[in-house]
Amino acid sequence: MSSRLDAAPIRIAALPADFSHLWLDPAVHTYITAMHYPRGSENHRVPLWRDHIARPGWSAYGAFATLSRLEALRPTYSRLRVRPPLAHSDTEALVGVAYGYRGAPDQWWHRQLYSGLLRAGRRPDEAREFLRDYFELTELHVHPAGQGRGVGEQLLSALLADRTEAKVLLSTPEVPAEDNRAWGLYRRLGFEDVLRQFNFVGDARPFAFLGRPLPLDTTTAQH
Repeated sequence: MSSRLDAAPIRIAALPADFSHLWLDPAVHTYITAMHYPRGSENHRVPLWRDHIARPGWSAYGAFATLSRLEALRPTYSRLRVRPPLAHSDTEALVGVAYGYRGAPDQWWHRQLYSGLLRAGRRPDEAREFLRDYFELTELHVHPAGQGRGVGEQLLSALLADRTEAKVLLSTPEVPAEDNRAWGLYRRLGFEDVLRQFNFVGDARPFAFLGRPLPLDTTTAQH
């Protein structure tokens, strides 16, 4: 029996740092599932996400939905369930997460992008100016049970709604012909290439850096 979501609308809500003990494990489980990482990857991701929560300008939003056929889905549901006061009912679960924070030179991701820009031919002063004022979209993931309903766009719109930085930057795995939901979302919302075919230290997969100015105006999204 396959998992599916009820027809009820997805609820988007802030994930407060003070309640991270309620949402962090379900959020990381959503991330691991969406990225098809092996079980056990949570062991090093949870501490990393906790560290990110303390960074300046951190903000996070979650997507909540009611799962149907709970008995058949209980192994998955138990990992996604979020307790009140974040959840509105005992059957509500976290099926999407997005978070980020203000970029800074002492951050690993910042240093990786800076070195990539230099290798691509940017002068050091140009690279520093480009990275002077940005919001890093660190994670944006939707559980497979919630995909195809515009959840990613709702999360991204909420996360970026009140940002004061000049731009938003992100990295995402390269895929042939940019043919997946993540790339479709980013292109639709006006994200453009910053750096392509980049390899992070310790990861053999090529990544792309994308960015766009803020504020984000979804009414001008490309279709």
